Amino acid sequence: MAAPAHTQPRVPVRSGDVVADIVADVVAATRRGTAVYSRSRLHAPWGISIPAGAFASVHVVTAGACWLVSEAGEPIHLTRGDVVLVSSGLAHALVDTPGRPVRPLAELIGGPLEKAPPTELVLDGVGPATGLLCGGYLLDPGPRHPLTTMVPPVVHIRAGQARGTGLAAAVDLLSAEVERADPGAPAVVASLVDLLFVYILRAWLAEQSRACGGWVRVLYDPVVGGALALIHGEPGRPWTVPSLARAVGASRATFSRRFTELTGQSPMAYVTSWRMMVAARLLREHRAPLREIAERVGYDSEFAFARAFKRTIGRAPGHYRADHLGQHGS
Repeated sequence: MAAPAHTQPRVPVRSGDVVADIVADVVAATRRGTAVYSRSRLHAPWGISIPAGAFASVHVVTAGACWLVSEAGEPIHLTRGDVVLVSSGLAHALVDTPGRPVRPLAELIGGPLEKAPPTELVLDGVGPATGLLCGGYLLDPGPRHPLTTMVPPVVHIRAGQARGTGLAAAVDLLSAEVERADPGAPAVVASLVDLLFVYILRAWLAEQSRACGGWVRVLYDPVVGGALALIHGEPGRPWTVPSLARAVGASRATFSRRFTELTGQSPMAYVTSWRMMVAARLLREHRAPLREIAERVGYDSEFAFARAFKRTIGRAPGHYRADHLGQHGS
């Protein structure tokens, strides 16, 4: 039996960059399947279109320059070292100059983007060359984490902003790995694409932190951010409002009020929603029995877990897993 809340020891917040840890967790819970990527060398004139869909993509300019065009705003000029994240499946195009006719990316690579193997795309022309690294992954169609809803459709990080940060290092690692022909390179690159997403979001959050609004304020708040780190670090722990409050050094009333004010959810509502996002990822990626997944997210009863999952995600765990396996044939 668990000790009474007032005698439970204080739980240390996990070390490291709390914001990066939480962002990495959200990225892992949001994506579906492994990342896909391509390397391109494009000589003007050229234009490539990426359709709207449940797909998040990132583009890195490794040489030359180009433009990103979308309905989210004015065309964005990208130069060597720039990174752009299209986070919401927004239809967009990459072109050597605005107004250039475009060809669908699926046509150029010979199939749907989400099913494409690692691709090297070369377009010949008489004009200047642009080098691109493009990666991305499918987004899970289930409930979105509130952090992802605040990210704008397009996040542009200039080379100067990234210089000397983890983002620049991740870009360098990704560029080097894509050039390699080692058998394990695709798996390494897929992991680096995930890392790139995390660093882009962290860089954007750091830039937004001056405004201290919404979920930016949540992540940087020592009390609520600390509680989130604990919940994300051990989703299966039998958390209660008193145990979380004690772990972050706040009174129960103060903690509960502050958490609800900043996140728009009660602490235990967030615990449940995060557990279900973790469970959904486990169902998509592993064949462990439902009983084991239930235990990993804090449920002794498989029935109670199934009821909570259906209430949050909208489908029973078994049906959710079957749908996912049916889509991907794994």
